[in-house]
Amino acid sequence: MPAGVSWPRYLRMMGACILAMFAGAQVVHQYYLPDLSIPEVPPKPGELRTELRGYKVREEAVATIEQLKKGQNAD
Repeated sequence: MPAGVSWPRYLRMMGACILAMFAGAQVVHQYYLPDLSIPEVPPKPGELRTELRGYKVREEAVATIEQLKKGQNAD
């Protein structure tokens, strides 16, 4: 009996922890939208530029919403 609990209880808790870990990883990947593609030729040192595509999409959405609100206020 690991940690002083029964095997079924231990396995249920371990399964719940693993599922929570996978769910958290999925949420992070949906939020940041990482670029998982591998380039054919690796970039030279200092040439690699990273960006947060998820952040960029949200900024564009906020700008669009603000423009729509301004357009509705003008009517």
